[in-house]
Amino acid sequence: MSSTPFQDIFLPAPEATAGLARRLGARLAPGDVILLSGGIGAGKTHFARALIQSLLAEPEDVPSPTFTLVQEYDTTHGPLWHADLYRLSDPMEVVELGLEEAFETAICLVEWPDRLADLTPADALSLELTALPDNDGEARRLVIHAPARWQPLLTEILKETDA
Repeated sequence: MSSTPFQDIFLPAPEATAGLARRLGARLAPGDVILLSGGIGAGKTHFARALIQSLLAEPEDVPSPTFTLVQEYDTTHGPLWHADLYRLSDPMEVVELGLEEAFETAICLVEWPDRLADLTPADALSLELTALPDNDGEARRLVIHAPARWQPLLTEILKETDA
């Protein structure tokens, strides 16, 4: 992950967060890895849910994988894995889940990516969400850390408007 943020964004409401997730989702392909970090209640699962739902051919429930660890989806863009690593304590558990292979063959959304340790893909897009006190607690700050390959795509997405 780049140590210097690529972009720092204010998202005033859940709809803005979901809109950004949908715009990003429309451009993803197998092999793309999105790391979602932030505290409990920061909006990681909301972001992931909006992105996943935008890629499903048929609407379906998108539960948080907190207890199942991984939810797999067949999407219009190929296989998608949504992982919540909060309950993992050893990076070897990531290997047991099959995430290393999924990083190459599926779109992967990973909540609590700090649990990956040395298994973190070097070219992953890192999104850090923080809940803000304004707007009845619905506003979010999004800090994007983007390797070079992601930057033109993100510049394009961020120029678009959605609400």
